[in-house]
Amino acid sequence: MPSVSSWYSIEVFDGATSASVWAEAYRDVLIETAITQGATDWSWHRHTWGVVFEVSFAGEGAWDGFTNLPVVRAALDSVPDPVTGLIVYRGRGGSSGAQYPRKPRPLLGSGSAALPLPWTLGFEESLHLSALGLTRANLVGAGL
Repeated sequence: MPSVSSWYSIEVFDGATSASVWAEAYRDVLIETAITQGATDWSWHRHTWGVVFEVSFAGEGAWDGFTNLPVVRAALDSVPDPVTGLIVYRGRGGSSGAQYPRKPRPLLGSGSAALPLPWTLGFEESLHLSALGLTRANLVGAGL
């Protein structure tokens, strides 16, 4: 049975310098290293916030071997923002969407509003109002 390829992503965010400059410096070495480790496909994406390197390997062992190589570690250690400018994870990156479709959520804010309640008083409500000395005519006259 043939193995199914899995995608992995390296997202690099802009920092002291542009992530595009980082990508230009390390693109060739990352692609060459990925190929020698068994990559079946790869792509680079530029975004307004940085770059994404997506690579597909036949197995997780090949991905682990790729990320543990010194040349890859050196590239990841030299991203423009070493504190918060790097995300490495399984799956397609950037704005490619979730692996599974999201379930619909209820609208928040102005998208959801309470329905107006009908203003009809039942027998029990009329009894409570009359106990308070109020009548329906008093409430309508008061604008309630």
